[in-house]
Amino acid sequence: MSDNDLETLSVNTIRTLCMDALQAADSGRPGTPMGIAPVAYTLWQRFLRFDPADPIRPDRDRFVLWQGHASALLWSLLHLAGVQAVDADHEALGRPAVTPDDLRTFRQLGSRCSGYPEYRWTSGGPR
Repeated sequence: MSDNDLETLSVNTIRTLCMDALQAADSGRPGTPMGIAPVAYTLWQRFLRFDPADPIRPDRDRFVLWQGHASALLWSLLHLAGVQAVDADHEALGRPAVTPDDLRTFRQLGSRCSGYPEYRWTSGGPR
C-alpha cells in the first residue's frame, strides 16, 4: 500500500467513524467533520506533538475545535490516536479515553462523547 493510499484510507476511516456516530445519535451535522477530516488527519499525523499515553502533558500541542458541529471529529481522532483516559487527579486509568462504544453513544445522556465537548469530561477533550 502506498503512502497516498494509506492517507486516503485513514481520512476515510475518520469520516466513517464520524458518519456512524452521527447516524447512531440521529442528531448532528456531518458537513464539518467530513470536510475537515483531511486537514485534521494531516495536523495529527504530521504536526501535533502529543503523547497518547499522557494526554495531559503540560507541553503538548492542543487540537481545539470551536464548533460542536465538529465534535464527532474530535472523538474519532482521540479514539484512532489511542489517547488514554486519566482521572481528575491526572492518574492513568489503563483504558482508552474514547472507545467504539463511546462513539456509538455520541450525543447521548452520560456519554463521554458529548455533542458539545464538556470541560474535563473526556481525556484529550477540553481541559
